[in-house]
Amino acid sequence: MIFREWNELPKFMQTEEVRLYYDKLKKKKLQLKAKRVFDFSVALAMLMVCALPMLVIAVLIKLDSKGPVFYRQERVTAYGRKFKIHKFRTMVNNADQKGSAVTVENDSRITKVGQKLRGMRLDELPQLIDVLNGDMSFVGTRPEVVKYVKRYKPEYRATLLLPAGITSEASIRYKDEDKLLNVADDVDKVYVEKVLAQKMEYNLKSLKKFSFIGDILTMFRTVFAVLGKDYE
Repeated sequence: MIFREWNELPKFMQTEEVRLYYDKLKKKKLQLKAKRVFDFSVALAMLMVCALPMLVIAVLIKLDSKGPVFYRQERVTAYGRKFKIHKFRTMVNNADQKGSAVTVENDSRITKVGQKLRGMRLDELPQLIDVLNGDMSFVGTRPEVVKYVKRYKPEYRATLLLPAGITSEASIRYKDEDKLLNVADDVDKVYVEKVLAQKMEYNLKSLKKFSFIGDILTMFRTVFAVLGKDYE
């Protein structure tokens, strides 16, 4: 990803709130280039190593329920650009037409194989394709669906200065967000007004202190979190 000049940003991002973060990132162009080289190289290597396991997962998904292997939903990445994310399908086909865009604990739309994949975060593996394409990075704000991005506060738009990520500090802290939403009467409202707002505090803090080494550490912390370590 090429870090754009300020006057090349979309108009909705050219605000005082975004400028604060833009000026900090502009001083770190070399680290941003290193981040992209790392993303491409590691994603390519991991895809080659994980090709066979991913094929096995694909077969299990097809045997478990009707529908495609991949779940392709439109998400938003750097500079507000839309793309269709790659994820292994963990829910019944057309699940987004049968409920909220976010998932709650014990969601009836989740398949048996999908439950296992979610527990080990294996449903995220196909996003290596998105990293390779430059639509995503290993570390960055998780890509939101368009309807939530439209409700971003001006400061939240600063997260669109960099590609969306597979993991982030917010993802680590909210790895069980489905449990938080499980008791909500209006899932979308609670997600936007409470969960998203709290996650954005971490996202913006991470953006403000961005460093390539910091991203590497976040990746290690993610592995530990998946293995069961809790971070307060």
